[in-house]
Amino acid sequence: MRIVSLLPSATEILCALGLDAQLVGISHECDYPDQIARLPAVTRSRMTKGASSAQIDAEVRDHLSQADALYELDLPLLAQLKPDLLVTQALCDVCAVSADEVNDAAQTLLSCPEVINLEPMSLADVFDTMAQVGQVTGRQAEAAAWAAQARARIERVLQLPALNPRPRLAFLEWIDPPFNAGHWTPELIEMAGATDCLGNLHQPSRTLAPDALQAAEPDYLVIALCGFDLQRTAQDMPLLQRLPGWRELPCVQNGQVYLVDGNWYFNRPGPRLIDSLEILASILHPKQFALADAIRPAQRWNTEASL
Repeated sequence: MRIVSLLPSATEILCALGLDAQLVGISHECDYPDQIARLPAVTRSRMTKGASSAQIDAEVRDHLSQADALYELDLPLLAQLKPDLLVTQALCDVCAVSADEVNDAAQTLLSCPEVINLEPMSLADVFDTMAQVGQVTGRQAEAAAWAAQARARIERVLQLPALNPRPRLAFLEWIDPPFNAGHWTPELIEMAGATDCLGNLHQPSRTLAPDALQAAEPDYLVIALCGFDLQRTAQDMPLLQRLPGWRELPCVQNGQVYLVDGNWYFNRPGPRLIDSLEILASILHPKQFALADAIRPAQRWNTEASL
């Protein structure tokens, strides 16, 4: 089977099921695991390179308001790759080529590929997408083995001692403007032992009012900016520190502000959501829960510098 993946989470799912050797093409944003670096990218972005967070947000809003695609397919390359299977999504127009465009393209290919669309909104949905991909590709046993291992890791987190009082945790996936985290992230926060004070459970993330953090009074603040690594996230921290009431936030006063690599964790609905849950557990239960060496830990932000 010749497979083309059009989004990073799908690529990670396929590789977790042992299908990396059958991948013949990926999206321009696919960067994990390392062995997929050899593959040609069949998509490209129409966004301005090197833009600030505010500029990225403005461009995205402008494209979406005009129903203009953020990404485009390299149709000649796709035809050359002769895929039997295209894996795409209709969950988020900001994340990948639109599902409609993929379906239209598939109808023009001589290889007549099957198209499967992944739309997880919750952690349970991620388990379902793993099973779905396993069913289509004949990797049911591998999908079941992954699920069993993932459930064991989740159970380890759920068995951690309850925190009393239960802390309030705010989670941001963008800073300029501030966005909360929706979809599966509020669920992960609850599993790890905190209360999500900004969340939008199983719904898309949304823009926050400038005083939302001040009103939420979080004990912890976790920042995992979509598509940004730790270094790029740190560049936007001065913008966050200018928000109303920053210095008075309990999380700032107590030094409980953390940065996470948002390009690797939380924002991709695939196997590494389990890693993401464990990162939260390591933040909330630092003495009881240690991360595996392969997982990049959260980085505590020096809040004293902003006081």
